[in-house]
Amino acid sequence: MEEGEAEVKSAGIFSSLWKYIAGSTLVASLCCLPSVVMVMLGLATVSTGAALSDTLYWGGDGFGWFRYTMLFIAFVSVIIGLVMYFREQGICTFDEAKRNRRKVINTSLLVLSLAYLLYLLFNYVILTELGIAVGLT
Repeated sequence: MEEGEAEVKSAGIFSSLWKYIAGSTLVASLCCLPSVVMVMLGLATVSTGAALSDTLYWGGDGFGWFRYTMLFIAFVSVIIGLVMYFREQGICTFDEAKRNRRKVINTSLLVLSLAYLLYLLFNYVILTELGIAVGLT
């Protein structure tokens, strides 16, 4: 295999899985994203946005299930994306997965790591800075 083909194949991983990685990041961040967006658009006051973020993040008022449900849905969406990606690559059975074990393991670890790192960056850096910019503490 030539170098150009290898680059195209590795770029293919991200081009077909980016929507699952980015989508899982948004779903996992739904404990904090709505309040920042609502305050930015003027649909809620700063105190209402802060209360909503606290309730959804820390699980107050009976919403203890919300954050963990969103994290689970995000994880499942990445797994579904991986399954669909491997099926497109012709890895449809467990025997084919065993034959391509290194590719399956490396791709899965890369995608799960990227999804987690993107979640951390988006939730704890970008949303935090946006929240501070609109007055949420």
